Amino acid sequence: MKNKNLVILVISLALACKSSDTTVSKKDIDLGFTIAFGSCNKTNLENILWDDVLKQSPDVWIWGGDIVYADTENIKKIDSLYKVQQSIPLYKKLAKETTIIGTWDDHDYGKNDGGTEYVAKIKSQQVFLDFMRVSNSSPRRNREGIYCAHDFNNTAGRVKVIVLDTRYFRTSLTPDTETNKRNKPNIYGEGTLLGDAQWQWLANELHNSTANFNVIVSSIQFLSNMHGFECWGNFPQEVDKLKSIIENSKAKGVMVLSGDRHISEFSQTFVSGIGYPLIDFTSSGLTHVYSDFSKEKNPFRVGEVVSEKGFGLVKFNFRNNQVNFKMIGDDGVILNEHQQFYN
Repeated sequence: MKNKNLVILVISLALACKSSDTTVSKKDIDLGFTIAFGSCNKTNLENILWDDVLKQSPDVWIWGGDIVYADTENIKKIDSLYKVQQSIPLYKKLAKETTIIGTWDDHDYGKNDGGTEYVAKIKSQQVFLDFMRVSNSSPRRNREGIYCAHDFNNTAGRVKVIVLDTRYFRTSLTPDTETNKRNKPNIYGEGTLLGDAQWQWLANELHNSTANFNVIVSSIQFLSNMHGFECWGNFPQEVDKLKSIIENSKAKGVMVLSGDRHISEFSQTFVSGIGYPLIDFTSSGLTHVYSDFSKEKNPFRVGEVVSEKGFGLVKFNFRNNQVNFKMIGDDGVILNEHQQFYN
């Protein structure tokens, strides 16, 4: 555990996760908290960003999915790729200095664009939890899906990180046979992205949250919905359901972090009953990107799309309820940034 920013770090894995309290001594106390996150990481390609992540001294690193590229039902292969990732020197250093949490996406789950039909999902879940160093005695080992919540506290405030599983329960997508896009939205009300149990858990987490900020981690984009690839927009009723839950929960400072797309961008929308814009910060990818990106419609986009390798940085200031969102590239270059006050 690293000696920065946190006086007390509490990881509360509610409703299916074991809690642990760790007291952390520190020399300098400030009023902030820092999250670094990223997705799309091939172990056979060099990740040039780990030194840049370390220089930011984040309080937590969040995997946004596609930690490895396995695409197989061979669990030994998936496990071996996780072990390769764990052996990378700078990542090992990060793991020693920083709390690491996260979710999976399709390639580390085991099937490209895969959902509930993936036959090896039960075993894949166990090797994912191994990679995340989840105790064998944790309740997380005995329930379906990898979703979980983490509460991070310091003397100035609290950040709740709600990690979703958009794979284990996701029902079929609807192929788009009319255009050159891969998928189109399902008929409204048809199918599910999260499944009943995870939806109930998510609603409880937000409703009971006392955090200053609530961060929802989704492996796929929540707002951008016109590209035809995987996104929440393929299940339009689920988009409306999450907006409704956020509004009714009265949870403070809700935002979404996402990945998957091999581009980075900020999206935002306004939800009835919420006094601030709901931001979806997409950061992707770590080792490879959509370098030929030219244009793509996103009615929610704020600023420009970044198609360079990078990771996301989210810095919280509890004094003024300000959050700074940054896309960081090689050598610490700021590729794009956005600021938001949450009142």
